[in-house]
Amino acid sequence: MVYDIIIIGAGPAGITAAIYAKRACLNALLLFDPYSVESQICNTYEVCNYPGFNNVSGQELHDSFKKHAKELNVEMLGERVTEITDIYLDVKKVKTQKNEYETKTIILATGGSPKKGGFEKEEEFVGNGVSYCATCDGAFFKDRDVAVIGGGDTAVEDAIFLSRVAKKVYLIVRRNELRATQVLQEEVKNAKNVEILYETVVKGIVGENKVVGILIKNKNDVIMSELTIDGLFVGIGMNPDSMLLKDKVEMDGDYIKADETCETSVKGIYAVGDVRKKQLRQVITACADGANAITSIQNYLSTKNDK
Repeated sequence: MVYDIIIIGAGPAGITAAIYAKRACLNALLLFDPYSVESQICNTYEVCNYPGFNNVSGQELHDSFKKHAKELNVEMLGERVTEITDIYLDVKKVKTQKNEYETKTIILATGGSPKKGGFEKEEEFVGNGVSYCATCDGAFFKDRDVAVIGGGDTAVEDAIFLSRVAKKVYLIVRRNELRATQVLQEEVKNAKNVEILYETVVKGIVGENKVVGILIKNKNDVIMSELTIDGLFVGIGMNPDSMLLKDKVEMDGDYIKADETCETSVKGIYAVGDVRKKQLRQVITACADGANAITSIQNYLSTKNDK
């Protein structure tokens, strides 16, 4: 059997695409890795910015997405995809550890994972004071002291965002200067409650069940010092899971280049969610990508059928 669509990834973008495909009466298969977290949203303690779901955990929101898809009888299989081949042909192949599937179009919705800070106790405190998404979790630190790691656009944007809700924001920069765009640098430097700590790195977390501080070291100091904070945000970028299409479609670094139609440089191949190069990576934009991709695929398949 040749599917109309194979969707790889079961995060908000992939599930939305599957729901839209089902409602469009397209023959779709959704494949996901059963041995990894299905979506980064599952690691978010609470989601407050997705319409209609105020103060819901990331896991609960993700479960509601999956429930919706299952109620529509979306075909979902827990098989890890190992290779995509024949992408330039009308019928493309998706290989998993168990099987090989044929399809007319492919949607890559594999998402990504935040780059780790590499400091002691980082994994232990994720969700308990350590976060990789200021817009997701910043509201939980209203009128409290927080720190952000990084000197690029992501970290500086996080510091600016947090300065509007937190009491005090420390921006911890490894270098002796910021790497963010000039307009962002000016804005963060003008924020009265932001203090930039240059040539400084985070060495570890202080606390038992929650973050109460961090151990930092300036390159000019012999010993570490302790900084009292309530939350630590790591803003050093993302690692998009784009390897399945690496060197097969146009890329921007490790991100896949695709416009708002979500079509890549290869016809019939689409990228949605965090794996796609775009301005904002949030649940709501991931869902929008999934919907847009199906509309694009409908147009693509219609053109193919007319020939």
